[in-house]
Amino acid sequence: MRAYMAFNKKEWTENLRTYRFFIMGIVFLLFGMMNPIVAKYTPALIEAIAPEMGLHLPEPTMLDSWVQFFKNIGQMGLLILVIVFGGTMANELNRGTLINMLTKGLKRSTVILSKFTMATILWTICYALNLAVTYVYTAYFWDINGMHHAFLAFFSLWFFGVLLISLVILGGVFFKNTYGSLLFTGGAVVMMTLLNISPKLHKYNPITLSFDNMSLLTAQKAAADFLPALVICAALVVLLIVLSVVTFNKKQL
Repeated sequence: MRAYMAFNKKEWTENLRTYRFFIMGIVFLLFGMMNPIVAKYTPALIEAIAPEMGLHLPEPTMLDSWVQFFKNIGQMGLLILVIVFGGTMANELNRGTLINMLTKGLKRSTVILSKFTMATILWTICYALNLAVTYVYTAYFWDINGMHHAFLAFFSLWFFGVLLISLVILGGVFFKNTYGSLLFTGGAVVMMTLLNISPKLHKYNPITLSFDNMSLLTAQKAAADFLPALVICAALVVLLIVLSVVTFNKKQL
């Protein structure tokens, strides 16, 4: 446990020195401010730009703000997460910075678990920041009542981000370079997207957690509809971390 906490401290310091925390924090803060503002003023802006078209868009509601939230975080936010942590394992293996620590008794499983823990903590902080800022601005512009299954809708998107972190770590262990890690993660996302073509697989596919959240928020889907995907996502996260540990234990540095 002492080694795990010490490596966590090392990871936290590295995230600060490499500006990962700063970059993600600023981007997610800006997204949080933009979500309700874009939803509030886009219809009026479009009508003002093209009055000759006679467009009369409906009055925006608080649901439009959450549409922007899930769109921005479910696409750009997750992409930024993968890019920022794409080299979290690959860079260590390329530079050989782990050799001294491992020869002094640091367990390889500790490295994997610590990398996963600190990436998840950073993702959680930035996601919570974005959610909090969006909530405050949305409550300022509109009545915030009327959301259904709000916790599950927001938790699902966060949890899919955790799955991407575990994919990035395993990709880094497999290929020992950032590009391989990113391609591995991207390939997994493409595969899940292709599987989602089949309607029968929707409720089992983890990618549902990242794009169907508004159906929960508007009560078009019940919480039970998301539970199979959540269970499979949790199982995949555990499996990917175990595979990362097993593969890393067999790797020569």
